[in-house]
Amino acid sequence: MASFAKIGLNNKVIEVLSVVNEVLHDSNGIEQEAIGIDFLTKLTGYPLWKQTSYNTHGGVHSLGGTPLRKNHAGIGYTYDEDRDAFIPSKPFNSWVLNEDTCIWKAPVAMPNDGNQYKWNETNKTWDIVEKI
Repeated sequence: MASFAKIGLNNKVIEVLSVVNEVLHDSNGIEQEAIGIDFLTKLTGYPLWKQTSYNTHGGVHSLGGTPLRKNHAGIGYTYDEDRDAFIPSKPFNSWVLNEDTCIWKAPVAMPNDGNQYKWNETNKTWDIVEKI
C-alpha cells in the first residue's frame, strides 16, 4: 500500500489515505507519485496530496529502502516544501528541530538508564516516572 497525505491550510496534514500500489503504476509498471495524486484528486475532488512512506522515520527507511520525506505523515504534521519533509508538531517550546531527521529533540538528552522519564518543560529536565 502507498500512503498519501492530504495537505491543508498552512501545509498541515489533514488526512492520510492508503492506495493500492498497483494504482500508481505507469505503463511500464513503475510506481509514479503523480498517478496516485491524480487518482486521489479524481476520487476525492481535492487536489493537494503528497506521497509519504509508512516505513520512513527520521530520514531512515526501516526496511533499507529509499526514505521518503523524512517521516511518515500524520494528521497535524506540517509538510515543509523547502525540506521536502513531513515534520511532526513541536511537542514543547524548548525543543529544537534536528535538521537531518526533521524530528524534534529536547535540549537535554534523556537519561538512558532503564528508567522511564517525562519531559518537564518548566525546569527543562527529564523527570523520572515513578513506578506504580
